[in-house]
Amino acid sequence: MTSRFVVGIDLGTTNSALAYVDTGAKTEAAVTPFPVPQVVGQGGVDSRALLPSFLYLPGPGEQPAGALNLPWDANRDFSVGEFARAFGSQVPTRLVASAKSWLSHPGADRKAPILPFRAPENGRKVSPLEASTRYLKHLAEAWNSAMAKDVPASRLEVQDIVLTVPASFDAAARELTVQAARAAGFEHLTLLEEPQAAFYAWLDRCGDAWRQQVGVGDLVLVADVGGGTTDFTLIEVGEENGNLALTRLAVGDHLLLGGDNMDLTLAYHVAQALAKAGTKLDAGQMVQLTYACRSAKEELFADPKKTSAPVTVLGKGRSLVGGTIRHDLSRAEMEKVLVDGFLPECKQDAEPSKARTAGLQELGLPYVSDPGITRHLAQFLSRQAESLSSREQPAPAGKKKKGTPDTVGLPSAVLFNGGVFKADPLRNRLLGVLGSWAKGTKTDPARELAGADLDLAVARGAAYFGLVRRGKGVRIRGGTARAYYVGVETATPAVPGMTPPLKALCVAPFGMEEGTEADIPSQEFGLVVGEEVEFRFLGSTVRRDDTSGTVVEEWEGQVDELSPVRTTLEAKGATSRQVVPVHLHSKVTPVGQLELWLMSRDGKQKWKLEFNVREGR
Repeated sequence: MTSRFVVGIDLGTTNSALAYVDTGAKTEAAVTPFPVPQVVGQGGVDSRALLPSFLYLPGPGEQPAGALNLPWDANRDFSVGEFARAFGSQVPTRLVASAKSWLSHPGADRKAPILPFRAPENGRKVSPLEASTRYLKHLAEAWNSAMAKDVPASRLEVQDIVLTVPASFDAAARELTVQAARAAGFEHLTLLEEPQAAFYAWLDRCGDAWRQQVGVGDLVLVADVGGGTTDFTLIEVGEENGNLALTRLAVGDHLLLGGDNMDLTLAYHVAQALAKAGTKLDAGQMVQLTYACRSAKEELFADPKKTSAPVTVLGKGRSLVGGTIRHDLSRAEMEKVLVDGFLPECKQDAEPSKARTAGLQELGLPYVSDPGITRHLAQFLSRQAESLSSREQPAPAGKKKKGTPDTVGLPSAVLFNGGVFKADPLRNRLLGVLGSWAKGTKTDPARELAGADLDLAVARGAAYFGLVRRGKGVRIRGGTARAYYVGVETATPAVPGMTPPLKALCVAPFGMEEGTEADIPSQEFGLVVGEEVEFRFLGSTVRRDDTSGTVVEEWEGQVDELSPVRTTLEAKGATSRQVVPVHLHSKVTPVGQLELWLMSRDGKQKWKLEFNVREGR
């Protein structure tokens, strides 16, 4: 049966959101945001458009009875949302943040209780998977309380749900996201890339007018900078049977760089100013300062007429008023720090700088070392230019056809997404940098696509995509965001001190559509059974022409290693370390997960490789 509602969920690094379409409504189906009930103060519950992706875990006896209770839970001993973010900023060792970033970190055991990251050994902890599950469960409980009282068929768990993930998430991170959704009780699930969701939201808001903003040959850059991540996606506007057609061509790397970095940078800037005036802050005060800087930043960007905003931190003394430390953050210093620091002017061939790697590092999140978003964008466009230039592309209406690598990778339009780009100076700087690159190649500067909803776009677009899956609306063709490969060890004589070369065998080509599968049309391979072995997986966002079975011998530079799979496969009647002849079969499920099957020669046995969700190295 088809559910009454199609629901889009944005499980964000900093904020989560939900939007839906009531297909059973008497009026025309429309995408509607769902205000999420949540604790906003001790004992106070209110509905907000966004659910902050923060989890607060109080210590024993810390909270008064009933302080964290919700209408559907009178005995809650943790908090998700606005109160968790605000109160937890005062006690960071009990605040879970950036769970989504941890969920995609291959160097962490993402099913182990490791968050909060700096919590004491005897403190309450949860895994990144559990934290993500709690956010989704909160959305389900809030929905059921408001929309499904005494109506089982309207419960969120049984609706058609589109859950978004970064386009740059690898197969293991997608698998974990699905596990979190299943643990929250969601039965009918589809994954959608966040930049595509933002574009779907733009299509929905524009209606038929979207065809007046883009034309055949346009290359649209979706620049998505949220609280914790930066994502780049290129979407091509083509033509099919006389109609405009949309195809997702490329996605960038997963960059842990966003608004959180900006808030921290402002905090260090203010701390330096305070230190010069004789006030030095400790670690706890720095956390307070970071949250205060975020509030000041949002206040200044929201009101262009304001010239400054106060930043306050509690002093170390007992007096709450007399001990308050204050700094007035001016608009000029804020814009200089953020615009020049995170969106610096740079050349088209710029590359992110690489900091020297220390011998010992804290096992935290793998943040990028270069905060220059424009330099990361330049590298992304340069990497895509060569592969895009080999494709036969139509010229934009009324324009000359682009044909050199310098021009092919440049977008003709930009769609902004993410809370960072609510600030006009940041959007204008990125457009200015793209304009300077276009001027250097004598092409038209990229124009901004109007009508984006920067806070709720991903959730709204996911709900719209739910309608698209039912045959309504405009679809973006895309499939897998990268080509996937498995490493095959070369059969060579043993050489002291040298490991056998590894070939990359393509098992899923770029753009392989959901719900499709393919046999790997190549020779058989030997599968080692009966002992633990490692399967090395690889991926590429630039090799678009490889088909299933393509073998790439020299793959460094174009193909990147992903999380390996360590497992022991058993075979009936086989001895330890026996080699069994197999051929390979790949499948992209309707949810968007990649599966790789190993099939025995006689067809009587098969093994599915489960993507590793534990520590990869």
